[in-house]
Amino acid sequence: MAGALSAMIAAAFSGSAGYTIIQTFTATSTWTCPTGVTSVDYLVVAGGGAGGSNHGGGGGAGGYRTGTGLAVSSGNDYTIVIGGGGAGSASPSIGKSGGNSSFSGSGISNDPSISNASGTASSISGTTLTVGGTVTNTFYAGMALSGTGVATGTIITAYGTGTGGAGTYTVNVSQTVSSTTITGSLSGINAFGGGGGSGYTQGNGRNGGSGGGAAAPFSGGPSAGGTGNTPNASSGAPSPYNANQGTNGGNGGPASGNYGAGGGGGANTAGTAGTSVNGGAGGNGTPSSITGSAVTYGGGGGGGSLGGSGGAGGSGGGGNGTLTATGDPGTNNLGGGGGGNGGSPGSGGNGGSGIVILKYIVPSQTTFVFKGTTTWTVPTGVTSIDYFVVAGGASGAGSSANNRPGGGGGAGGYLVASNQTVNAGQIFTMTVGAGIPGGTGDGSNGNISSLAAPSSSPAPSYSVTATGGGAGGYTGGGQNGGSGGGGGGGPAPATTTGGTGTAGPPRQGYNGGASGGATGGSGGGGGGGGGVGADAVDVGFTLIAGAGGIGVLGPAFANGYGKSGDATSGAGNYFAGGGGGASFVLAPFTTTAGAGGTGGGGGGGRNADGTAGAANTGGGGGGGGGTAPKTGGAGGSGIVIIKINQ
Repeated sequence: MAGALSAMIAAAFSGSAGYTIIQTFTATSTWTCPTGVTSVDYLVVAGGGAGGSNHGGGGGAGGYRTGTGLAVSSGNDYTIVIGGGGAGSASPSIGKSGGNSSFSGSGISNDPSISNASGTASSISGTTLTVGGTVTNTFYAGMALSGTGVATGTIITAYGTGTGGAGTYTVNVSQTVSSTTITGSLSGINAFGGGGGSGYTQGNGRNGGSGGGAAAPFSGGPSAGGTGNTPNASSGAPSPYNANQGTNGGNGGPASGNYGAGGGGGANTAGTAGTSVNGGAGGNGTPSSITGSAVTYGGGGGGGSLGGSGGAGGSGGGGNGTLTATGDPGTNNLGGGGGGNGGSPGSGGNGGSGIVILKYIVPSQTTFVFKGTTTWTVPTGVTSIDYFVVAGGASGAGSSANNRPGGGGGAGGYLVASNQTVNAGQIFTMTVGAGIPGGTGDGSNGNISSLAAPSSSPAPSYSVTATGGGAGGYTGGGQNGGSGGGGGGGPAPATTTGGTGTAGPPRQGYNGGASGGATGGSGGGGGGGGGVGADAVDVGFTLIAGAGGIGVLGPAFANGYGKSGDATSGAGNYFAGGGGGASFVLAPFTTTAGAGGTGGGGGGGRNADGTAGAANTGGGGGGGGGTAPKTGGAGGSGIVIIKINQ
């Protein structure tokens, strides 16, 4: 996800009912619903808006959504999106709105108050979405995008020049999409980012989960604070889509005296208006006891002023308004609005980021699946765990010159153990190796996955690290890793060797295969967790690239989270398959690309790009080869799975 997840799971034993788990997400990630869980309680708070500068209004708090008994399905993956705080800037300007936070997935219906948005002449360059043409409805941060050429999983993460209509936005996946109709949609439980506070030339505060405060103008009547609870709660809609998210920002003060600006709205109370003496106070947030103790979220930012005093930030992380200094920032993970700035040389304060908290009950001997970096606390009553840790696979090599096929990427290393002593309250940090993109030339090594914890008597300390897969070679040998990368097809008659896998003890993987030598026309297969990558065959006019090494059969509690075959296969219990080597098409040769290894390995390309290793299996990417340029397949991300034993 891009980005690390900081999540804390706290738990208490609930007798025969099982364990009560409280899981807190502070960065965008994936939650896999454990076996036996049918409903969750939730808190979703969006990012706060930034304060404005020069007579700047306070930023509105991020929208606040909470509920109980939301139906979920065991084994399903749910997407957690955490909205970032809006960015403040120098004078005179309106603060950026905060980003949306959401909890969505199968079975959580679309919010009926939100209509899909579209722009008929929209494009993406890198991570910048430009919305243009005829724009229908409103684009929001957190929307999933679709359209011709748009990568699956593309989400708007921040506002640029666009504030719902035409303009620019930031997306999470770098890509190039030519002008086409792009549609944005929201699903699940959505909290909307707080509106930015305005500056003296910018008019009203922005609308949002809570509205931004308005600036005090140089002349004329006062500007209006932004409207909170935007978009409005659905009138008559069923729970959980009928709750207010926040309140309005305060109006700007008069065009006289100290030009006090309005405070940003809070989740619970509205921001107050600025006066000719002081900035208005930010609205107060709303307390939640979902974690077992009361914490207040969603305070609005105080308004700025040229004299007197800036407005106080609202309870729940709202930043204070200032005179000439930069406004105080809203508190991260509370969705607080940033404080407004009264005048030069300061800027509006940044908004605080959002948060998502889930609370649910799991039975004993439950399996927890982690697909992002997580902090996990051992529940009361648990004395041992089993674990399975798989690192990220390496990417395959790609060809930047004709008929120079790449070797397959090595699979991520793996480590497995059972009945490991733990102590209630012991804190584990699970690091999950992200997937590694492919390209031309040599591939890239995969990322580590690890499990670590300090000692907690009677339990020992833990430091368990699975090594990322070794990169596939281009015109040279594959790299070493958890499993070694395959050798690339170099100039004839050279043979390039595969990389070396981690032999241990304990063994994490196997060696990659060598390339063909007589013509240099086929790459070696990447090593797998359960076997070596195959050497390429180069005899006469027959060129056969090496297949990726077979992966490892996971423990029983990991079944269904791996693959039954290569990267294109269905669910199973194999992980860490090696990537296949590439080949080219050239008469009079008979050529064959290498297959991906069982366990999510990507297949090599035959005059084509390599196939990516499967996500969350540690599979190596296939090599790319043929008429240049051809890209090596991306390495698959890793996974950490824990089973608790009572």
